Amino acid sequence: MLRSTTLGLAALVLAGALGAATQASAQVAEPKTPARQSWTFAGPFGYYDQAQLQRGFKVYREVCSNCHALSIPFRTLSDPDGPGFSVSQVKALAATYKVKDGPNDQGDMFERPGRPSDIIPPPFPNPETARAALGVAPPDMNLLAKARTYERGFPLFLIDPFIQYEETGPDYIYAIMHGYTNPKDPNFNVYFPGTHIAMPKPLSNGLVKYTDGSPMTVDQYSKDVASFLMWAAEPTLEQRKKMGFRVMVFLIVLAGLLYYTKKRIWAQAHGEEDPMVST
Repeated sequence: MLRSTTLGLAALVLAGALGAATQASAQVAEPKTPARQSWTFAGPFGYYDQAQLQRGFKVYREVCSNCHALSIPFRTLSDPDGPGFSVSQVKALAATYKVKDGPNDQGDMFERPGRPSDIIPPPFPNPETARAALGVAPPDMNLLAKARTYERGFPLFLIDPFIQYEETGPDYIYAIMHGYTNPKDPNFNVYFPGTHIAMPKPLSNGLVKYTDGSPMTVDQYSKDVASFLMWAAEPTLEQRKKMGFRVMVFLIVLAGLLYYTKKRIWAQAHGEEDPMVST
């Protein structure tokens, strides 16, 4: 009798330990690492695809802007190195928004149509209102592509400083859009830390209508909005890379000139034949 009681207690302790271990494992579930995607803005000669940025803004405006702010001025959307909307298009777009302004001569705040110089109005007036409506305040998407990065596993992280891989943010955003793999749990996301995200699946095939013939699929939407958010986070990327290329060419030419100058000076110092003078 004593032996059976002891065995029963041991079994209960073992079951409890296994249950606790399983629960702890679930609580610290590691997210899946996003796969590397192909982007036009990757590499030293990267550039933004203007048509893709325009489609990405359309996805943001029709889907993401319901919850997420995008703190950039309307006028930046006319950037020729960015989305490249015309000035008239930007003016018309800004006018569809209501912007709080003031005070007026009577000391009152008032609403007016937006202007190109205005910041795109957020969907909620403050984080507290957003938290009350959604349970959590969604992040501003202005710098999301730079903030939402991830650590690449061994040995890839060792070579990243040399290949200058800067697209982990867009990779992450693209992956999140594809991470809803559990139909029974709308907030399960295999790429999100803890595998539980406050945002239910935002995209579905055919949700946003494209007029340029691009596929209206979750995959295309994800690539387009990730590219647009990368531009929003770093609108001067093309100029930076062009300047970097010019600087590298200059440094190579300068290094060559310094090398031959050094040879000429040392040749004269040692009484050798001047390598810069042809015989």
